[in-house]
Amino acid sequence: MRLLAIHAHPDDESSKGAATTAMYAAQGHDVTVITCTGGERGDILNPAMDKPGIKEKINEVRREEMAQAAAALGINHHWLGYEDSGLPGEGEPLPEGCFATQPAEEVADVLIRHIRQLRPHVIITYDENGGYPHPDHLQVHAASMIAWDKAGSDYKPELGQPWAPQKLYYSHGFVFQRMQLLHDELLATGKMSPYESIMQRWDPEKNDIMSRVTTQVHAADYFGQREAALRAHATQIDPAGAFLASSVEAQQRLWPTEEFELAQSRVESTLPETDLFAGITEEN
Repeated sequence: MRLLAIHAHPDDESSKGAATTAMYAAQGHDVTVITCTGGERGDILNPAMDKPGIKEKINEVRREEMAQAAAALGINHHWLGYEDSGLPGEGEPLPEGCFATQPAEEVADVLIRHIRQLRPHVIITYDENGGYPHPDHLQVHAASMIAWDKAGSDYKPELGQPWAPQKLYYSHGFVFQRMQLLHDELLATGKMSPYESIMQRWDPEKNDIMSRVTTQVHAADYFGQREAALRAHATQIDPAGAFLASSVEAQQRLWPTEEFELAQSRVESTLPETDLFAGITEEN
């Protein structure tokens, strides 16, 4: 089978559904990640990497980090080539020419060309909130949904032979219940918990992601590869932060799955699922 995950920035592929993509790649499926921007405007979030020369060559650094992360996960990778929009403050304009300022229909055309070439059975993208409301994540959602609708039609034949993906999923990486378990485990072992500040800002009743989850993939055996991919993004991932606070063993024991929401489907499958390819046959 073939799977395509569409992400906004380098490091998103390692923090959202990474173990699942590593698992399917290890099983022999064709797994590709598209990264829409170069992440040029991302802050250096790891103090150890905030040193002379890094900011000046951030484009090159983030490309090398992405190559290392892709190797850790065993997946194929393509850059879409757009410019990172950054995260402007409230009321601040988006940088001219950045990814989030592009017409979603034009971005979708670029995605359609890739979809028709790669012919994925499954697409993974972000939900209507972008996973979190970063302008580039919102753009990924908008363009992905247009591409899902049009890639299999006779729309713009110059973009390639039509191909209709069978299923489209939203990746849900920020699950309150998971953070609560990991938080409690750290406190019980006498350690500080970086999850606390996140949980204090989170209203689980208003943002109950688990109520949307349709599909939990048991990918615990690949959590080590997920951690390696996260560590590859050394400018973005603070070893003292939430992504690496809990050991691989603790995560495998307490929460061995990754979560997805089946948002669109052209095949029949029974919910809840444990496999993104459920209901798809090789003939599709």
